[in-house]
Amino acid sequence: MSAEENPEKGPEKGKGEGESKGESKAKEGGAPAPARQRKMRRVESRGVVHVKASFNNTLITITTARGEVLSRGSAGTVGFKGTRKSTPFAAQRASEQAAALAMRLGLREVEVKVKGAGSGRESAVRALSNSGLKVLSIEDVTPLPHNGCRARKRRRV
Repeated sequence: MSAEENPEKGPEKGKGEGESKGESKAKEGGAPAPARQRKMRRVESRGVVHVKASFNNTLITITTARGEVLSRGSAGTVGFKGTRKSTPFAAQRASEQAAALAMRLGLREVEVKVKGAGSGRESAVRALSNSGLKVLSIEDVTPLPHNGCRARKRRRV
């Protein structure tokens, strides 16, 4: 029994001489093998959009009703840097980007939950409806303290 016949003891099949473990042989024409295409999964048509508007950035996360993330976007991932991330225009662009990807997956109707006091709150929600998603409800889920932590002691001058 030779090495080619017994795959357990012989050289790996499909590997040429001098190729390392991570490399694979290209097709005969010299072109690299085509990248495996990601399978687009379809989702139900209703979802939830979580908008977190902080003073420095705006984060948009689109999930299913069960909480599985479909798409996300932020002013930083769209390409804004520094103080321009905190603008309403940056929030609008981030919202449009996240909505476009979610709509390709089959999302049509959303409930919006807005958190935070940043400048991108309204523009993000407006961009969602302008991009073709039907906004069913808008809810403010900003955490508010019920008198919260104890304040610092008064400064005496």
